[in-house]
Amino acid sequence: MTPHPYQDIPPSQLDTLGPEVRRIDVRELDEYTGPLGHLPGAELVPLGTLEAASASWPREQPLLLICRSGNRSAKAAQTLARGGFQHLYNLAGGMLAVREPLTPQG
Repeated sequence: MTPHPYQDIPPSQLDTLGPEVRRIDVRELDEYTGPLGHLPGAELVPLGTLEAASASWPREQPLLLICRSGNRSAKAAQTLARGGFQHLYNLAGGMLAVREPLTPQG
């Protein structure tokens, strides 16, 4: 089985990604501005427009892909990997996981 061309990052590790990592939110505008909100600094690039939008992006720049649940962003990461991008991260669980209230363990 081929390894994923991207790395899943749980919300708890977002702070480990440096400022050089570009945050790309692949949801639609109404989701981006909706109740779940979006990550600080995230750019809205809906999945349907991603291939065209990313054509001029530097292939070596690290990208974090974000969506509601992690499914669309995983597809986006695969699309970008086919396009030659080498440093891709997928926000595991998406914005749902980011907004999930932290429950104490035990």
